[in-house]
Amino acid sequence: MARTTAPLPLEDRPNPWMRALGLTAVVLVGAWLGLLIVGNVRTPVGPMDTTMTLRPSLTGGTKINVSPLGALHLDSHIAPVRLDVNVDQLDPARSQALVDHPERLSGLQEEVTDDVGSGTLDLAVRSCVAVVTGATALGLAVYRRPRRALAAGGLALSLLTASGITAYATWNPTSVLEPRFSGLLTSAPSLVGNARSIVTEFDVYQKELARLVTNVTKLYDATSTLPAYAPDPSTIRVLHVSDIHLNPASWKIIASLVDQYDVNVIVDSGDTMDHGTAAENGFLDPIEDLGAPYVWVRGNHDSRVTQRYLEGLRNVHVLDDGRAKTIAGLRFAGMGDPQFTPDRSRETGAEASQELAGARLASALRDERAAGRPVDVAVIHEPSAARETDGEVPLVLSGHVHRQKMEVMKYGTRLRIEGSTGGSGLRAVEGGHPDPIEASVLYFDRGTRRLQAWDEIRLGGLGLTTAEVSRHLPKENTPGATPSPLPGS
Repeated sequence: MARTTAPLPLEDRPNPWMRALGLTAVVLVGAWLGLLIVGNVRTPVGPMDTTMTLRPSLTGGTKINVSPLGALHLDSHIAPVRLDVNVDQLDPARSQALVDHPERLSGLQEEVTDDVGSGTLDLAVRSCVAVVTGATALGLAVYRRPRRALAAGGLALSLLTASGITAYATWNPTSVLEPRFSGLLTSAPSLVGNARSIVTEFDVYQKELARLVTNVTKLYDATSTLPAYAPDPSTIRVLHVSDIHLNPASWKIIASLVDQYDVNVIVDSGDTMDHGTAAENGFLDPIEDLGAPYVWVRGNHDSRVTQRYLEGLRNVHVLDDGRAKTIAGLRFAGMGDPQFTPDRSRETGAEASQELAGARLASALRDERAAGRPVDVAVIHEPSAARETDGEVPLVLSGHVHRQKMEVMKYGTRLRIEGSTGGSGLRAVEGGHPDPIEASVLYFDRGTRRLQAWDEIRLGGLGLTTAEVSRHLPKENTPGATPSPLPGS
């Protein structure tokens, strides 16, 4: 008589959700191990040997590692995989051929484009094999059943395919126009490019990536030191700083940025001091030796005593009461902060209203435009006051909140809020993590005096040594975009 096996009680049967969760974990771990072990491609790109790899990631994007100089980060796509391109070494024979025949540099970009395309295709095929093999092998090791192992491999292939479709759907071919630089590359602005060429010369992702690789090739080939920055003569370069808060390290950082970027004018949107006392005035003396005109407005931690001292320093231009000044080819107007925070002896009244100060600045901007002397850049410390100038000026600069932000307001004025170039001063030691030191280089077209691009510079705060530079363009300056109208036009 045949023996029958009784079915398992319901309480002993595996939960289908737990089975699915377990299979998903096996697939993800197996796919990751497969990519880690065999999912990379060594391929020549121009005269360089590179390794291309796909890596699991929550944010996607592309990372180009240029050892030992640093890395470039591109927001190229949004998907659970990131493309890593490691520049391993410069091939001596191929590099020497470029030195012996410099005319070949003109065709290097096309050669690099073909190399990148070939390497990417090879990487895609190898990654599929690595993911399926890794998930199948781990599934067989865990379940010891071929059908479950094949299911794991099929699910891994489906996930990789879905990731590829997501990456394709979110592909951003202009991401290289706004790269983030880390390491020594942050001090090589020539790799970032000037404002005009970065708008006109790049149109598709592969050509842009090829241009970057070409620049790195020249960098490796020419010298072991970083190349000198050749400023674009068609741009005016403005260094925007704010909220220094008595940090003496800020002056060395500012002087270095002025020299590295060949800055034409520095704009300080206030809170240079902490208490605004006469005893602090000596802190301001290094401004005279920074190497560029210094435009300043009063912040809520700067007193009238501070302002009068700055007015007596060489090369300093104090903006107050909306009076406009032309400096380094740009016309500036500003308003001092109506409040002085350290003075607790007086209550804040209507005369200290931020909105009223902003309205007074907006009125002065209208008067300048009516007189045929339109202002290019307005400066006021508080963002709430800066918002009152919307529609009266192309760009308004502010600070106060200790974090960087850029937005276009309702009537077309662009508001730039700078972070703390002093890392929040002594407040940096109050929290669990030190605040970063932040500044920006703004590029203006010399003819139109309109903003073309800006570089956000972020340095590690107290006790940290990290550095990052990220390039940004106004939407109207990206390739194929329609220029936006001037505010008030």
